[in-house]
Amino acid sequence: QIDDLAEVDYSLRNLPAVFRPFIDLDLKGIVFPAGNYTDSPYVAASFTIPDQSDSMLYLAFSEYFFQTSSFAYYTAGAFNMTIAEETCSYFNINTEIFGSIIPEVAKYSVTPNPVMLKLMATEIPIISLEQDSFTVEIQGSMEVLAVLPDSTTQSLFTMNIAANTSISLNIFDQKLMGSLCLNRLQFSLAHSNVGSFEVLLLENILSYILQTEVIPSANAKLSKGFPLP
Repeated sequence: QIDDLAEVDYSLRNLPAVFRPFIDLDLKGIVFPAGNYTDSPYVAASFTIPDQSDSMLYLAFSEYFFQTSSFAYYTAGAFNMTIAEETCSYFNINTEIFGSIIPEVAKYSVTPNPVMLKLMATEIPIISLEQDSFTVEIQGSMEVLAVLPDSTTQSLFTMNIAANTSISLNIFDQKLMGSLCLNRLQFSLAHSNVGSFEVLLLENILSYILQTEVIPSANAKLSKGFPLP
């Protein structure tokens, strides 16, 4: 068990290969949604570790392991997140902030209403493995809603999001841990109930919210690590 959302299984694909200077263990590691062992849409490819002899143990992970992780967490809804005024750490997000850029938003009330952001991944994030790190391409959406005085919500607009991130890897306390860094963000307007507006005017606000709320939350989860075999 990795956490409440996912589990990992390490199984031997072949008998251990015993040589005079070393032992080779060919393991297949697959991450799957907790309590739901389902086949992933990926195929595990065999690979070899370069010959080295200056350490007692070498571990190597293929893209398959991280691809199944992406699939499992996507299936479990881990890439979905709601940011509300009461959970926003750095500033209050309300209609006044958006109304200063989009005049139609200001018409919802004379006094500012709280704003809720609903983020979700719309596709399985794409993993590309590199040395000591990997990149994650995430396609998603962000719906911005006004929270009205009667506690109902009114959808203001929805943005498409394309995010390029990188995760650096390290091993500590028998766990594989990661640290997420946001490299690039792109926004486009998917739907609007407040008329058309210039997306570029909102990019700084939305990027700041993602940097201060989403990235720290993701890193807190990554810091818990994946148990190693």
